[in-house]
Amino acid sequence: MDTTALDATVTAVAALLLVVGVLGTIIPILPGSLLTIGTLLVWAWVLGSTASWTAGVTGIVLAVLGMSASAILTGRKMKREQIPRGPVLIGVAVGVVGMFVVPVVGLFLGFALGLLVAEFARRKDLASAWRASLEAMKSMGFGMLLEFACASLAGFAFAVGAFLHFT
Repeated sequence: MDTTALDATVTAVAALLLVVGVLGTIIPILPGSLLTIGTLLVWAWVLGSTASWTAGVTGIVLAVLGMSASAILTGRKMKREQIPRGPVLIGVAVGVVGMFVVPVVGLFLGFALGLLVAEFARRKDLASAWRASLEAMKSMGFGMLLEFACASLAGFAFAVGAFLHFT
């Protein structure tokens, strides 16, 4: 296989993996930002051009920023609302079960229900549990949106780098 064909094949595989990585930021079952970072690193290394390295490093920085900002903002909001990790983990577990019970929306419905029930068990007040759960879901949704935006920008950097590499 000549160099151009290898570069094109690696770029096509990287593009598919980046689509999965970007989708993984909003569908928690798929790998998200970590797949994006790994894909960009391997792609830049295999192609080895200035364009691929510039695009790869730019995309990696964007994905790391999105992942970090999501974690920091979500964590800060959870701490402010006094929601420990336990109810969130219960919400995640019920969400995974919900994904199999109700296709497409089961993950989100299960997470919301699991979080609400866990918060109600902890707080013994439905109104307080509802407010805390709602704030937690808004916070996690905003974090996912931010991470999705940064991963999408990383994908855009890849597209620009691939275009420049092949022209």
